[in-house]
Amino acid sequence: MASRPLKAAVTLAMAAAFSLAALPAHAAPDPDPSVWNDLSKTYDATAKYGYEAFAPKGGFARTDVCVADPKEGGMGYHYVNPANIGSLDPAKPAALLYADEFKDEYADVDEFSEGRKLVAVEWIVKDSGQTAPKLFGETFQKDQLPGYFTLHAWIYKPNPSGLFAPWNPEVACPKA
Repeated sequence: MASRPLKAAVTLAMAAAFSLAALPAHAAPDPDPSVWNDLSKTYDATAKYGYEAFAPKGGFARTDVCVADPKEGGMGYHYVNPANIGSLDPAKPAALLYADEFKDEYADVDEFSEGRKLVAVEWIVKDSGQTAPKLFGETFQKDQLPGYFTLHAWIYKPNPSGLFAPWNPEVACPKA
């Protein structure tokens, strides 16, 4: 009988092989597998906000501006918890990002349903002239939000541009 560590390693290897086979050829490379250990803390802390109505109860202020770039893709709606700005704790992102849910996966961008779906989280650190911070081995981006460093993690919606990319080409905002 195989030991538990061996079974876990085989299971992990099989899951990794299947997940790589499902990715499009243009997808960004996955981060180091150890990153997922730290991201599990993020999942644990934010999963309850999958239901958008819980976000304000957790200190996240709702915004009604959907952020998108015509060339890069979208970020969605930011729900910001001011108490978490400056945090480098995996369990305390400063923002939750939501996108409108489509009626179906083949719907036009104009066909949004009621409600928003949690797609990503974001850490925000004030730029006071210091070197850009790092989290999960990733350097925060500068100039996404003037005066701040930011790091996105697309842990609830796959991002072909990469797990930590600022924009997701699969996130769209409703047309005005």
